[in-house]
Amino acid sequence: MKKLLLLIASILVTAPAAAQSYRDRLPEDEVIYFLLPDRFENGDVKNDKGGIKGDRLKHGFDPTHKGFFHGGDLKGLTKRLDYIQSLGATAIWLAPVFKNKPVQGAPGQESAGYHGYWVTDFTTVDPHLGTEADFKALVDAAHSRGLKVYMDIIANHTADVISYTECPTGGCVYRSRADYPYQRRTHDGAEINSGFDGDSVQTPENFAKLTDPNFAYSVTVPKAESKVKVPAWLNDPIYYHNRGDTTYWNESATMGDFVGLDDLMTENPRVIEGMIDIYGAWIDRFGVDGFRVDTARHVNPEFWQAFVPAMLARAKAKGIPNFHIFGEIGGIGLEPGKLAMHTRVDGFPAVIDFAFRQAAIDALGGKDGTNKLWELFFQDPLYEGGADKARIQPTFISNHDNGRFAYYLRKALPNASDDEVLARVRLGHALLLTMRGVPTIYSGDEQGFTGDGWDQDAREDMFPSKVAIYNDNRLLGTSATTAQSNFDTGHPLYGLISKLSKLRQSNPALRRGRQLVRNYSDTPGLFAASRIDDASGQEILLVLNSSTKPLQANVELSSKSTRLESLLGDCPSMVRAPGSAAFSLPPLDFALCVVK
Repeated sequence: MKKLLLLIASILVTAPAAAQSYRDRLPEDEVIYFLLPDRFENGDVKNDKGGIKGDRLKHGFDPTHKGFFHGGDLKGLTKRLDYIQSLGATAIWLAPVFKNKPVQGAPGQESAGYHGYWVTDFTTVDPHLGTEADFKALVDAAHSRGLKVYMDIIANHTADVISYTECPTGGCVYRSRADYPYQRRTHDGAEINSGFDGDSVQTPENFAKLTDPNFAYSVTVPKAESKVKVPAWLNDPIYYHNRGDTTYWNESATMGDFVGLDDLMTENPRVIEGMIDIYGAWIDRFGVDGFRVDTARHVNPEFWQAFVPAMLARAKAKGIPNFHIFGEIGGIGLEPGKLAMHTRVDGFPAVIDFAFRQAAIDALGGKDGTNKLWELFFQDPLYEGGADKARIQPTFISNHDNGRFAYYLRKALPNASDDEVLARVRLGHALLLTMRGVPTIYSGDEQGFTGDGWDQDAREDMFPSKVAIYNDNRLLGTSATTAQSNFDTGHPLYGLISKLSKLRQSNPALRRGRQLVRNYSDTPGLFAASRIDDASGQEILLVLNSSTKPLQANVELSSKSTRLESLLGDCPSMVRAPGSAAFSLPPLDFALCVVK
């Protein structure tokens, strides 16, 4: 009877993730596909200008400029769900869909809110992207296929509406709490915020005494924008830090404005309550499956300690037991310990694994050894809950902020051929889709997009682009350019990602298995690691060669191992001796093997 139950359990856990109830899948069961709706597919040209009259500085639409709206929308994304699912993705993370300030920036430096991070109305969909009905149709269509939908959310800031009299054109230097206390007498003897005990006393009674927002700068709000934010409480400057621009470090990291974006005073209980109401409503209304949290390290820990449990509870009440919430810890995220700190102090179940991306760039960039990967994985026990929790940290090699993997490979190896860069990108995806963590594919990587850098230079259109600096890029694995539609399911990278994704879905060791690094090198060459599912006993071994020379190497295994079966690449059929297998790998190649 016990053997029968174990067999049934093994069959259930081995079934392809998309065939199971999508609600039952754990975060580590997913393969995430990340996209910016504006840059993915245009399903309705009538909403390109968001219903706003005037020129591009009013409506924000200019498909020839990398920093303006290009026309992609929710209808377009819904029409491309087949493409995403065939790639092997099981969850879609889309950049914020909330209504944004269409255009902001100093004269001559304007750009648009196509990316979604300049929110004015947190309760509805930006008209450039469609309607709430379009968003519901997307979520429903995704769920009918077993695809999850993750929203990108922001609690750190809103769009730039508040300005300061002392620096009307922006660029206000950060003014600290020590130099400009909340409670003090001004030069004319007036007393402001009398009795306020500071932002560390985070009670409604204390914050009720904070009545004057002019503690560091003289706050002004343009009359035309005095009621532009929704919910209405967001229009009151008292709920913002109002201390000038962040330096991204020290106190200003959580209290300064991001290039003028209005930084919310997330220490205030009213702000905490308001944000819980806002994002809880999106769970209630649409049944979304997770949140990626933008600029998470720039918000005080106490906010997340209240917000995260509230979202998990809201999701559970909605019948979503495995709600995946993960924070973006940018800037300091190259160090695993600093990433892990936010799971221990802030209470995030997961954070985006920036350290994985850097280790992959270092290990596959042609100069460093694969020991960079070992150094990363060695620190997994630092996460709250230990090394097992590393399995739910989303991993990536490319994204919209930091640029594409291929760009950094070309930067590290300026004389490398396109074939060599393509081979290294293949190794990057092999790592991403077989190692611990939740692999996250950035749209366009599967079509060989390379980018010109970070931010706007890595946000190419999937539909035919009119941006000259995108269209002159040399893509990998294809003769196409971004001037064409790039949804080619025959692209070699699309094919590789699809194979690896499906292997991940059908093999529990690749999703839920503990990870054991077998071999690594201080120079380019061998890296080997096993994923072992203790429930079924399944072991899958990745062996890769990061060198441009053929590799002959022995890989350590369990002494009980007797043979290997190939999933991808060439695996030796028999072990060399108890505890060892001999591998021969071509330059810049890998093998994925089942260990018996």
